[in-house]
Amino acid sequence: MNIVVDDLRGPEIAALLEAHLDLMRSQSPPESVHTLDLDSLRQPDVTFWTAWEGGYLLGCGALKQMQNGHGEIKSMHTAKAARGKGIAAKLLAHLEDHARSKGLTRLSLETGSQDGFTPARALYGKFGYAVCPPFGDYVEDPNSTFMTKQLA
Repeated sequence: MNIVVDDLRGPEIAALLEAHLDLMRSQSPPESVHTLDLDSLRQPDVTFWTAWEGGYLLGCGALKQMQNGHGEIKSMHTAKAARGKGIAAKLLAHLEDHARSKGLTRLSLETGSQDGFTPARALYGKFGYAVCPPFGDYVEDPNSTFMTKQLA
């Protein structure tokens, strides 16, 4: 598997992000969907990666740099055909390594609190993320789970 910084211009990534957004909309009310659109993912404070194997797009993830050594994990998604193969774990490890190399000391994320997000919460928990209060511009939301991790 090859993980690369992506410019978000290919049709494959547009389709994967649309599938990601469709999934989020199917599991959360509109006010609780915090997925970034393509323009937001192209901002200078966001680095976006895609995972590929044999010409197939397997998944994606982004890191948004915030203030004071804090980063936010965004747009983690594994293509439906690639789920259960450890793609998200490899992407998450890659994002964490990049965050450390940039001097970030803490990563946080927002994910859903509904049953459909159980695998995501389990993955983040396995990586040492703990539930926390809302951070950044987020507010309390019964449909959201906020998690954070101090980086070594």
